[in-house]
Amino acid sequence: MPQPPNLDELLRKGQDFARRFLPRGFGGGRAIAIVAAILVGGWLLSGFYRVQPDEQGVVLRFGAFHRTTPPGLNYALPWPIESVTTPRVTRINRIDVGFRSEVEGARPVPTRVVPEESLMLTGDENIIDINFAVFWRIRDAGDFLFNIRNPEQAVKSAAESVMREVIGKTPIQPALTEARAQIEQAVRAGTQAMLDQYRSGIEVAQVQLQKVDPPAAVIDAFRDVQRANADRERLRNEAEAFRNDIIPRARGEAERLVQEAQGDREARIARARGEAQRFIQVFEAYNQARDVTRLRLYLETMEDILRISPTVVVDERVQNLVPFLPLGDLNRAGAPAQQRPAPGIDRPMPLPSAPAAPPPGGPAARVSGTGATIR
Repeated sequence: MPQPPNLDELLRKGQDFARRFLPRGFGGGRAIAIVAAILVGGWLLSGFYRVQPDEQGVVLRFGAFHRTTPPGLNYALPWPIESVTTPRVTRINRIDVGFRSEVEGARPVPTRVVPEESLMLTGDENIIDINFAVFWRIRDAGDFLFNIRNPEQAVKSAAESVMREVIGKTPIQPALTEARAQIEQAVRAGTQAMLDQYRSGIEVAQVQLQKVDPPAAVIDAFRDVQRANADRERLRNEAEAFRNDIIPRARGEAERLVQEAQGDREARIARARGEAQRFIQVFEAYNQARDVTRLRLYLETMEDILRISPTVVVDERVQNLVPFLPLGDLNRAGAPAQQRPAPGIDRPMPLPSAPAAPPPGGPAARVSGTGATIR
């Protein structure tokens, strides 16, 4: 806080200044008036003050809060009527709860744990060890200077109280894992609401959780339980993935079999109906021309038989016909490739000549692939 000017010292300096410039014998009353005017002017000019960009001016009138002034050049009535203080309002302050830290380099390093602040009871009646930091700044310098006696202790007490309330409603598992961000936001909002009720002029910028662990005495057992739970979740997820893979595949395979069976069923039904319809049409044609149809069926049947059965037709005028067995053709048709006779050996060899008996039905003969038939 700037010190007010000493009035006696100003009067003495003014008199000395006037004696140096005024001629000797000059009227004493007039000199005193000039000196008094100079002193009053200097006293009035002493009311100007400058507020830096990161500060806020607080004007006190006779020791009581009167107003706040923005950054820049401002004026207040000189001392002892008004006085001015300029606290820094943009600086971010930090308060540690549950531990104490020292600044090493550019970042604070925890040096000591305070169990009476860090141990809290969760919503499912477990104990948890929480360390957190509160970052705050001055929002209203007048309220900050005159409405609370110890700002840092007020911020710390409010933040710790709200943190215990929030943790008391949260189970331990979410507090250790996914609920950290929600806890920070809830504590910041609750602390700000409590400080606003006090009209503290403080704005809570951030609440940051530093450590959230079970108590040190049971942390190893708790981590074993956490690993077991993680393994259980992993195995469950693998089983779910396998089920989600095998069940749709089995359903698709079953549907494919059903579709193939239905398609085969429809094909067989359509084929049977077509054959039945064809038989009915043939039967109708047979009824209309029985002789012609019978002859056509006979010719078609014989054509099919003669196509698959090798036949030799011999003129009826040929005499002394010797039947032979086509062994080479049989070997080429039925034997494997490695057992077939060499070229030149598989030719049919004629049987020894013998007097042929005349065929009973005439001189014509038919020789098939399995021998000679004479009729």
